[in-house]
Amino acid sequence: MTTGVRRRMGVEERRQQLIRVALDLFSNRSPDDVSIDEIAAAAGISRPLVYHYFPGKQSLYEAALRRAADELAARFQEPPEGPLGARLLRVMGRFFDFVNDHGPGFSALMRGGPAVSAGGACSRGADSATNAMIDEVRQAAYEQILAHLGIGTPPARLELVVRSWVSLAESTALLWLDGRRIPRAELELQLVHDFAALCAVSAAYDEEMAGILIRVLVDEPADGPFGDLVGRLMTLAPSLSKVPTQRLR
Repeated sequence: MTTGVRRRMGVEERRQQLIRVALDLFSNRSPDDVSIDEIAAAAGISRPLVYHYFPGKQSLYEAALRRAADELAARFQEPPEGPLGARLLRVMGRFFDFVNDHGPGFSALMRGGPAVSAGGACSRGADSATNAMIDEVRQAAYEQILAHLGIGTPPARLELVVRSWVSLAESTALLWLDGRRIPRAELELQLVHDFAALCAVSAAYDEEMAGILIRVLVDEPADGPFGDLVGRLMTLAPSLSKVPTQRLR
């Protein structure tokens, strides 16, 4: 009878394993509720060995958040091919995959903490590091959306629209996690519609935004996400026509 021999990991391989284990634990429970002993047990090593690779739970927590931030930012990457509406819908699908798989971890990342330490106290420096990661995720999402639009230097109104939409997607996901009362697929489609709606409102005030919106819509199929929005709005048209205009002023 032969017995298996546990393979010895290199320093970086072990660090990456601990980050994966910690991210999995932090994704399902509050960081304050996860102990170093649990992390060590899940990794199959001793508690002192965890401290050999990371000085404390805070540093391991930050490393896990760093990986989560990088992975979340990557969810917004999409080949610039095909109609924009379909691309954004795929992006939202991957975004909500992450939110669904890393609920508490996503909340901790986007809400800026909580930072943890061996004594349970928050660290201002750690808060700053976490906030910097959040800003990186938002900036990466913003740049990816501009890439989808094929615009390098956006006009002021477009920058406002895209940054507002990124914030809307974030807040929508956080609210969805609190009870998941609306079907996820509906929210993904609604957020794509929200992007089109924000662009349309801005286009009503600015010719440059109107030109961008028209350029986007001309390539959209009738059965795509943006076409679906137009269809839904058309069903409301008869009802809106019955509202006296003075009530809309």
